[in-house]
Amino acid sequence: MLPIQSRLKKKKDFEKVFKKGKGFKEDFLFLKIVPNNQEVSRFGFIVSRKVSKKAIVRNKIKRRLRELVRVTLSQIKPGVDGVIVVLPDFNDRNLEETKQTINRLFEKAKIYKTLKNNR
Repeated sequence: MLPIQSRLKKKKDFEKVFKKGKGFKEDFLFLKIVPNNQEVSRFGFIVSRKVSKKAIVRNKIKRRLRELVRVTLSQIKPGVDGVIVVLPDFNDRNLEETKQTINRLFEKAKIYKTLKNNR
C-alpha cells in the first residue's frame, strides 16, 4: 500500500496539479506532474466511469496502480506531485503491461532519480 505521506488526497492538491502541471501520455495512462517543494513525492489516481461503470473494477485498478507506484517510489525524485489518469481504453490490461507503461511514463516525465537501466 502506498504510504499516506505519498498520497494526494485533497481536492486543492489535485486542482493545483491540473492547473500548473505538465502532462505526459503513454498508451492508456496520462500523467500530470508539478513540483511540490517537499521531501516526498505524492501521487493521486483518477479512474472515471468511462473506464468502467462498476466501482469495484475502478477501485481495483486504483489499488493496482498504487502498488506499482509504491514499488517504484524509492527510484522517484522527491518533491513531485503527480496525478495518474486512466484512459477509457484500459480494458483489463495485465499487471506486467501496466507496470511497463508506468515505467515508460515516468521515464518520459524524467522523474526517476537516475537513468533507469532495468525494467
